[in-house]
Amino acid sequence: MEYATIGYIMVVRMRHTKSHTKNRRSHHALESTSFAKCENCKSLKRRHTVCSSCGFYRGMKVLDLVKKIEKKQKKEKAAQAKS
Repeated sequence: MEYATIGYIMVVRMRHTKSHTKNRRSHHALESTSFAKCENCKSLKRRHTVCSSCGFYRGMKVLDLVKKIEKKQKKEKAAQAKS
């Protein structure tokens, strides 16, 4: 059985050098997250996300943090009463 008559062609597979591999992976480094100041409370927050300290995003109140904190305290109080 000859390979040439069937249509098989040998593929030469060369190994990459270490420098070639490292060159290719040079773009895989992690970037640090960028922070911006909140327009409302001036604290640092991640870009394009709701501020965790005041609940504002792009000048509008999105989260009611007071309600969230009250709910958390109520839950903790119930857990303490149970135990």
